[in-house]
Amino acid sequence: MRKIKEVLRLRAQGLSNRAIARSLKIPRTTVRRYTTRAEEAGLSWPLPEGLTESALEEQLFPPAPPIGRHERAEPDWAYMHQELRRPGVTRQLLWLEYKTEHPDGFQYARFCGLFREWKGALDPVLRQEHRFGERLFVDYAGQTMAVVDAETAEVREAQIFVGTLGASNFTFAEATWTQSLPDWIGSHVRMFEYMDGVPELLVPDNLRSGVTKACRYDPDVNPTYQEMATHYAVAVLPTRKAKPRDKAKVESGVLIAERWILARLRNHTFFSLDELNREIRRLLEDLNDRPFQKLEGSRRSLFESSERPLLRPLPSHRYEYAEWRKARVNIDYHIAVDNHFYSVPHGLVHRQVEVRLTATTVEALHDGKRVAAHARSHRKGRFTTDPAHLSKAHKEHMEWTPSRVIAWAEKTGPYTAALAARIMEHRPHAEQGFRACLGILRLGKRYSPERLEAACRRALAIGATTYRSVESILKTGKDQDPMDDEEQTTLRLPQDHENVRGPDYYTSWN
Repeated sequence: MRKIKEVLRLRAQGLSNRAIARSLKIPRTTVRRYTTRAEEAGLSWPLPEGLTESALEEQLFPPAPPIGRHERAEPDWAYMHQELRRPGVTRQLLWLEYKTEHPDGFQYARFCGLFREWKGALDPVLRQEHRFGERLFVDYAGQTMAVVDAETAEVREAQIFVGTLGASNFTFAEATWTQSLPDWIGSHVRMFEYMDGVPELLVPDNLRSGVTKACRYDPDVNPTYQEMATHYAVAVLPTRKAKPRDKAKVESGVLIAERWILARLRNHTFFSLDELNREIRRLLEDLNDRPFQKLEGSRRSLFESSERPLLRPLPSHRYEYAEWRKARVNIDYHIAVDNHFYSVPHGLVHRQVEVRLTATTVEALHDGKRVAAHARSHRKGRFTTDPAHLSKAHKEHMEWTPSRVIAWAEKTGPYTAALAARIMEHRPHAEQGFRACLGILRLGKRYSPERLEAACRRALAIGATTYRSVESILKTGKDQDPMDDEEQTTLRLPQDHENVRGPDYYTSWN
């Protein structure tokens, strides 16, 4: 107030605004504002006797009349709720835009408080804030749907898969027979195609098909599920155990699907999974088109206008389901997959490899690199061998030769050695008989070498030259029964067989 009084005193002495500003070291605009307010208040120098500084301030700067809430411009809360889901949009940014349009509007703290009050009246499923295109929550409903076999009248329960986008609440649902890995992956593929895009994150519950090992900090995602996510360029972020807020969105989506889809089908009888899915799809369209009760539009309109443009595009081709397993390479450099044997490079003998199985192919990977690929075969007990995997010169493999296997079998007896030679003789590659021969030799540890020799003698006599035949003879005790005259065999080991290489074979490699 001292400078204001000095401005009025110097002005009464006839000094210009420039001179007063220079004298008091204040801007000329400030001098002009003080003198203008004094004139408007009817004050001049000298000031009235007894006028206090607080009274002078009140006359020069009277407080603005209070404005009630209903007299201020009310923000569009629904618009604000929607905009907050866009990347980078914050409450402060929306408040600054609001104040630019309405300078007398609410201050920031009041603005945020009123927004919280408005949001608290929304349904929980609409209340959560997620960015458009960011998260897709997936889970199975607790409720199942009965499907009746028209021929046998058997009732089978179908599982209901549900996916919900975090921002728009756009929902997908379908029925599958199980919650197993093939159905789990297949539902994801069809869901992405239904939404015509993929989000940044997939948020599953700790379902065994999706998460092999649940962990708060570093969950172990199923390899097939991870491969599918990599194919669609989406990250997997499982919910934390015992943290219901992490999956509140999908639980709300499941609840809505149960109310607006499954409950409406409770009195229907379905005779096939396709028939059930047709009805689910019809009611799903109706659910996504239903208007919001406290927001404008519907799930579909919000999805089409705001979320779909931010989804990542689908890849050029559909994901092909594949299972991952582990297998150890046997001495015959083959791995067993569903009781069929596939070759891998000979240098991987005794190593563990990862096996990727699709409907048509079998791939073996070692250290993350593909080392073998074969057409998948369902012929049990047979071999699929790539000639490129064979190597007679590899040091690790040289010590496992037909001659060595026969020599090992001779320690049990001549009939065991003859049977080993016969097995390898009837294989496209002698090495394919190693596995069967080793299995037969191990039977000697279980039953005794003497019984194994007798069993091999009987097997040669009846022409049953397989591991299972020898095992069956031992299990049933046939090896201990006397042989008839016609079953007696005169044994002579082959001396010039191609699989009996002799000592000269080994000296040639030195």
